[in-house]
Amino acid sequence: MVGDLLALLTISTTILLGAMSPGQSFVLVARTAVSSSRRGALAVSLGMGVGCMIFAIIALTGLHSILTLVPWLYTALKTAGGIYLIWLALKIFFRPQTTIDLGITQSSELNIRRAFITGLMTQLSNPNTALVFGSIFAATLSHKIPVYMYLLLPVLALLIDFVWYGLVAYALSSDRPRRWYLGYRRYLDRLSGCVMAILGVRLILK
Repeated sequence: MVGDLLALLTISTTILLGAMSPGQSFVLVARTAVSSSRRGALAVSLGMGVGCMIFAIIALTGLHSILTLVPWLYTALKTAGGIYLIWLALKIFFRPQTTIDLGITQSSELNIRRAFITGLMTQLSNPNTALVFGSIFAATLSHKIPVYMYLLLPVLALLIDFVWYGLVAYALSSDRPRRWYLGYRRYLDRLSGCVMAILGVRLILK
């Protein structure tokens, strides 16, 4: 029991540190929060959490091993993810005077769903995360994984990612960050686009 608790603590800490590290997910949530709406940013955050949960399920069931056994599949998924990030970067970069075309508004539930899907797709754009999860689970869990872990770990992954990015969304969607963003919007949007594009190219070449 103590071993399982230590494993959960280690896994939780690793997932949290991974979520907190700067990357495409943070860029998307931050920009949506300051340029669009809090609800939109929270929807993106939930999409990130669900994506993290999917990767945890893939790792727990051993499906991540397919990516190592079939290199071309891993390369194809990685390339597709990189292209998606570059496409998203171009939308940000070349529309500096408008909100990112996610269709996020305060009143449209359909557009909130689009924000959720964008967050989910951005999280799933890097298949390497499944391999990282697999390595973490292999290093911390016993050979015979308790049944409850198959339920607990995916939920834990979802909650950690959603709560972290939800806090980012809540903080950056307040009035002061929004006013600051509006003052430097042209430059910040282009910087965000460049960062997202670099991450996309890096994912393809990695």
